[in-house]
Amino acid sequence: MSVRVERPTRASSEGVRKSMQANRGRDTKPELALRRAAHALGLRYRVSVRPLPAVRRTADLVFTRAKVAVFMDGCFWHGCPEHHTKSATNAEYWAEKVRKNRERDAETDHLLVESGWTVIRVWEHEDPSDAAKRIAHYVHSLRDKP
Repeated sequence: MSVRVERPTRASSEGVRKSMQANRGRDTKPELALRRAAHALGLRYRVSVRPLPAVRRTADLVFTRAKVAVFMDGCFWHGCPEHHTKSATNAEYWAEKVRKNRERDAETDHLLVESGWTVIRVWEHEDPSDAAKRIAHYVHSLRDKP
């Protein structure tokens, strides 16, 4: 016999729930801008790929030969030190959500580095051209290693 456990409602209202459901998991405006800037520099990459197939974590840009995984982090969702703001409603829930996201990000970074990957995290507010240049620097230096 299975027991059904009721989960508490996470959204503070129906409007918030619909807004959360509308958030894109990939192809966001900042991500697309970064991809365009990286492509303009001649970089070729894979999009939304698990660098470690056994680990359920998807990087936004993956350079398989150079073993570079790039993650585009949203300021709200990942607790940007410059732009993160506390939610006016359901503040405790959102603070915990961001804390868990940051914890998972650190674990992801650790797992990838342990497996020989270079991890680059880009905040959504960063200039895409500057971020792409930073990525290109790592990709070229790692790709050219013997």
